[in-house]
Amino acid sequence: MAYTDFSNESEDYERIEKAIRFVETHYRSQPTLEQMAKSVYMSKFHFNRLFKRWVGVTPNQFMQYLTLEYTKEKLVESRSLLDAALDAGLSGPGRLHDLFISFEAMTPGEYKQMGAGLDIHYGYGSTPFGECLVASTSRGICHLGFVPEEGRLEAFHQLTMAWPEANFIVNTEQSAAIISRIFNIEPSTISRPFHLHLKGTNFQVNVWQALLSIPEGKVVSYQDIATYIGRPTAFRAVANAIAINPIGYLIPCHRVIAKSGATHQYRWGSSRKKAIIGYEAAKIN
Repeated sequence: MAYTDFSNESEDYERIEKAIRFVETHYRSQPTLEQMAKSVYMSKFHFNRLFKRWVGVTPNQFMQYLTLEYTKEKLVESRSLLDAALDAGLSGPGRLHDLFISFEAMTPGEYKQMGAGLDIHYGYGSTPFGECLVASTSRGICHLGFVPEEGRLEAFHQLTMAWPEANFIVNTEQSAAIISRIFNIEPSTISRPFHLHLKGTNFQVNVWQALLSIPEGKVVSYQDIATYIGRPTAFRAVANAIAINPIGYLIPCHRVIAKSGATHQYRWGSSRKKAIIGYEAAKIN
């Protein structure tokens, strides 16, 4: 089986993330294209070409998708979609995503065992958003996280903290196949869904399920999700559940932002969150 090699995109992403960080730090001065390029030690020409190769748009177009004006506009659009979904019985806008993501949650007894007697196969691989760590049990994907600045040991530590009694087995080939499927995904051609094996409380699992209803290229607020699951005053608990989402990207917690339109707070870094949001916006615009 041939697997897609995302190493080039992953290398491009490292520079793009640095540029996004530069913009985050200097947003008040509205940095120019030349200043962004200089922050990653590139010429304006090569920086422009890098972005087009990675996402298909120019840096200026990409950064427009991260402005408060743009995200506020998308919040309004998405809220109307969620209202329609509520009227239709909690499905609607994310139905396409529902078709290629299925999951099962651990029973309370399994939860208490903390993974005892469970074999978890794991491995690292490149994605368009940097290196990731993916892990799975015989029942499905149980973890997908991006490797932080601290490196692979920190990423693996985050995995083992969730399943402290499990038996961890390196499985490079299986992980490569999973990563290739996830980041090559074309919903119209999916022959079998991704199956997820989730460890969380009933409330957390309900929140994670609700995230599947957010279409690609859209964003919603924490309050919107709280309303969506019928707990409108529990938005802080919703935010906490989103913050510990164990399966990044597939369960799209990156599509949840502050009511103000700010795109901060993400388990794998605010710059990566902005990069994914901009990447998805570029695909649909």
